[in-house]
Amino acid sequence: MNPMKIAVPLFVAALAYGPSQGLAVPLLGDALASFAVLGAEGVTNVPVSTIGGNLGSSANPSVGGGYVFTTGSLQQNTALAQQAQLDLDAAIIAVTSGAADFTIAAGNGNLDAYQAANGGSLAPGTYDVGAGTSNLLTSITLNGGGSNTAVWRFRFSSTFIMSEGSDVNVINVGDGSGVGIYWFADSAATLDGDTLVGNVFARQLISSNGGLTLGCGRLASAEAQVTLIMDTISLGCTTGMNATDVTGAGSEVADSGGFDQGKDTGSGGVGGSNGQVVNGVPEPGSLLLFGFGLAGLFASRKRLFAVA
Repeated sequence: MNPMKIAVPLFVAALAYGPSQGLAVPLLGDALASFAVLGAEGVTNVPVSTIGGNLGSSANPSVGGGYVFTTGSLQQNTALAQQAQLDLDAAIIAVTSGAADFTIAAGNGNLDAYQAANGGSLAPGTYDVGAGTSNLLTSITLNGGGSNTAVWRFRFSSTFIMSEGSDVNVINVGDGSGVGIYWFADSAATLDGDTLVGNVFARQLISSNGGLTLGCGRLASAEAQVTLIMDTISLGCTTGMNATDVTGAGSEVADSGGFDQGKDTGSGGVGGSNGQVVNGVPEPGSLLLFGFGLAGLFASRKRLFAVA
């Protein structure tokens, strides 16, 4: 029997009995932790986007060019990208498991209005966000209350939307070494804002209208494309933005794995093309031939579990 089919259910069962406001261990497997951008059906891009971490897609190897890599490399249906997609399945199960601490229903308006009605910032915890309240219009602040192990999980029942000019700020998390921030959209994520932090997971399309800066995290679509337009996406918490933009004046942020509770990105194999600009649409070449024999397996890869 495939050990993955045993390990993941046990992990999810453990989560169900764990603390409701956080998870004791990092959610990302080693492969997923190495990716700044991961798609299932390809990655498109209007050049030039700056990437800090691996960028790739599986099972569809199509990756549009025009990148500057500060760390990482292209991964077009490589074994690493294939494993990262399996890691993403498990991470989504973990994020969506367990009860919510807070529910933002239609009557609360939107994320901004909910924040304004609840003290002006959002405490750590698990937030279930209804379909009519998923739009971030201006700015929200995630306040860790002085804990460097604060965890936020936002679970959008449909689309996660950042409007133009909106941003997300994180304060009072110490060195940030154990912080976790997860944004899960059960359909698509439309990220038209300015600045975002944390891990964005979506079942469907993840898109930007251009100029998004995402630090301390990654973009990962389980079933569709990721589309970029001159964006800056980085695993590192100090790449693409100042530390003060993330945690408040005078704070230092540990450059761990992208606000995933201290996950070490190095174990997943980041590296290979620092500083290179990749133009055009790279041909998969030998990678495609190598992967052809595995195409049947990964084309038929199904969700291992149904997420409620």
